[in-house]
Amino acid sequence: MSTNGGQKAIFPDIVELNVGGVFYTTTLATLVKMKESVLGETFLGKQGSTLIKDAKGKYFIDRDGVLFRYVLDYLRNEKLVLPENFHERERLRQEADFFYLTDMSKYLSVISRDGYLNPLTNNTAHEPVQRSNSVGSPVNENGKACGLITLGYRGTFAFGRDGLADVKFRKLSRIIICGRVSLCREVFKDTLNESRDPDRGSSDRYSSRFFLKHSFLEQAFDMLQEEGFQLVASCASGTNNAGEIKPGMDTEEAKWQHYNEFVFERR
Repeated sequence: MSTNGGQKAIFPDIVELNVGGVFYTTTLATLVKMKESVLGETFLGKQGSTLIKDAKGKYFIDRDGVLFRYVLDYLRNEKLVLPENFHERERLRQEADFFYLTDMSKYLSVISRDGYLNPLTNNTAHEPVQRSNSVGSPVNENGKACGLITLGYRGTFAFGRDGLADVKFRKLSRIIICGRVSLCREVFKDTLNESRDPDRGSSDRYSSRFFLKHSFLEQAFDMLQEEGFQLVASCASGTNNAGEIKPGMDTEEAKWQHYNEFVFERR
């Protein structure tokens, strides 16, 4: 039997549980690790908390037995690692609310609208949070997923016709977007053209086939800034003085073809 505060406890060091018909075996130390939680107060004998036993002598808790595995893992490791394509976030948040695991509930609520999941830590609310897969997807102190988005475009300068060579303006054929699908959708919303890369069911994947429905660089930059992204790198090619001239393209325009690329990061 375990002792707490010098008094003999009513619970053994190894505790067998029946949670909604699913059996678990864990230690008393794990259950009371977060003393302010419902499990902590119950298994510390506070507030007159009582438990009933099933026919096999296991302590019975009338909650979702399948989701309780994540509650137990959170208590063991002080962080929550969810599987890929987890679809029961709201139900798990309800379980966290019931057991009064406030940090777990708070971080479950901070998930992007497309269901992108962030592993959680109990005591590092303002530190980057590491994903369980090889991609890596921390969140910042505002609950926003961190990551990189690359914006690139091929452009030239269109010249005025009929000898008006001094009349020229920037001419873009297409603005290309590369990055994690969930981030690209979050930033560019309905201006993101996904026709060349239709949804394949996973928002954690990466794509280099997106482009924008408009050709306004400043609009794209404004949208990135509004979502907390900052420019961290850029590169550009020189003009294509001896490049290939496509059919219907002006010779002067062909000479000024160039490619620019910008890398934005949200930390």
